Amino acid sequence: MSLLVVGLSHRSAPVSVLERASLSADAKTKLLHDTLAAEPATEAAVLATCNRIELYADVDKFHAGVAELSTLLAQHSGVALEELTPYLYVHYEDRAVHHLFSVACGLDSMVVGEGQILGQIKDALALGQEQHSAGRLLNDLFQQALRVGKRAHSETGIDRAGQSLVTFGLEQLAVCTPVAEWASGKRALVIGAGSMSSLAAATLARVGIAEIAVANRTAERAERLAEILVASGTGVRASAIPMAEVADELTRVDVVVSCTGATGLVLTADDVLAAVSFGAAGLAPAEQGATGAAPQAHQGLRPRIPAPQQQAGLDVAGPDGRVLARLVAAAEAGARLADAGAARTISAPADTEADGCPVGLDGRSALTGVDAGSLELHGTWADQGEAAAQRQPRRSARPQAHATDVRLALLDLAMPRDIDAAVHRIPGVRLVDIESLAEASADAPMAADVDAVRGIVAQEVAAFGAAQRAAHITPTVVALRAMAAEVVAMEVARLDGRLPDLDERQRAEVTQTVRRVVDKLLHAPTVRVKQLASEPGGAGYADALRELFDLDPQTVASVSRADAADPKNDDDPGRAS
Repeated sequence: MSLLVVGLSHRSAPVSVLERASLSADAKTKLLHDTLAAEPATEAAVLATCNRIELYADVDKFHAGVAELSTLLAQHSGVALEELTPYLYVHYEDRAVHHLFSVACGLDSMVVGEGQILGQIKDALALGQEQHSAGRLLNDLFQQALRVGKRAHSETGIDRAGQSLVTFGLEQLAVCTPVAEWASGKRALVIGAGSMSSLAAATLARVGIAEIAVANRTAERAERLAEILVASGTGVRASAIPMAEVADELTRVDVVVSCTGATGLVLTADDVLAAVSFGAAGLAPAEQGATGAAPQAHQGLRPRIPAPQQQAGLDVAGPDGRVLARLVAAAEAGARLADAGAARTISAPADTEADGCPVGLDGRSALTGVDAGSLELHGTWADQGEAAAQRQPRRSARPQAHATDVRLALLDLAMPRDIDAAVHRIPGVRLVDIESLAEASADAPMAADVDAVRGIVAQEVAAFGAAQRAAHITPTVVALRAMAAEVVAMEVARLDGRLPDLDERQRAEVTQTVRRVVDKLLHAPTVRVKQLASEPGGAGYADALRELFDLDPQTVASVSRADAADPKNDDDPGRAS
């Protein structure tokens, strides 16, 4: 096994770099093809989520593999190699297996214990199978990772250590208010109809949102999601709207969740500013004057439906008029919102203390069976990623209004972001995005069950390594037994020539006796060599067996190819579900 993973994640790189390095569906497919075309790689799989991009490959050369995979990541992500390199991490052989299994269990997630990563690993495996880039090693690896993740969630309380990004994001929007109480009676807009958006919509319905509008580039998917929500039994009212009506819908909703695959912004600061200002005036966007001020004549105008807090008679603070005027003026002039003089910084002040506890690369350790030069290179690359993470000071949570003061709550789960980060500067707006979720989860308490999951990961890594090493020697053992069977057949044929008067029963008895002798002589050595080969450092036993019995390497290779091509030896793809 020569498994190599090169990647970057929220642990090694700032969100700004992850945003720029995100991969589209077409880019992932092209990356797989180019990786297979590269000389060092024979298999490839790519795991790309909102907070990580990792390229897995079976390589025959460590140094060349690292250089090639990192170069390909830079080419397809659109970030220059020299800029990407400081944030990359590298894991090899057993450490690469340990990393993926930890990811599958949610130990490496932004919110520890979240289970959505299992679906993303399943998608990565499905893409590799579809593109025929995942061979025996990566199929076994990803199938096992899925089983390890499911085992961790079923045998431990890792789910209590964290929540899905959706649930965690809603808790951040609700601040100190229980989510169910905060969500009760609200109206929501969900932008996107993919897996994450669907999960968000279902979660909103479950926590008590009264009405959900779904907008998606493909209208049929939005309509399908709305139908599922209505049929869910939660009592939520749901409908699909065209993407062209999103700006108008912003004036009527209290919560927006967005997670699309768009490469640009879906909601700009101007969009949100217009919705808040128009909503404050009680008018829809199309009904405002050219200057953004509410017209004097109100005939025929549609009043904005009041938010649940207003319906309940609560005192909800609206935007400061002077600040709002400056923001509107800046937007009309085409200037940046920051130029309106109402901006507050998003990043931490220059004097922010760096005495927090940024999480480095998880569990680097010595690599089994790697030469000193390879270890040095691995350490250099891994340390670069960790140092980059440590250079990022832990920022305190962005100043936000209390939940009861918020006119529009926005949850952006996309990478790259769907919603302009500048909306932080708009009074009455609260935005929670991937970056702020990372800040909030950095200090989240770790459940004791995490230790149990780490134990499971360690067990499974050892078992996977043993199985792979044992499988590596199997073709040699098969070739040895084939050679022995050929010797038996030759000797029986010679016996037929010398004793032609043997009847069929006698000939069969002699043949069976010779075969039993050969099988007994080979049984103990072959069983023992499989046991030895399954132990760390046991890869050399296959070479020793070939040398001792003078086995033809081509024969062993042909057995390996036949074993890999036999569909009965493949894991059932359905087991990944």
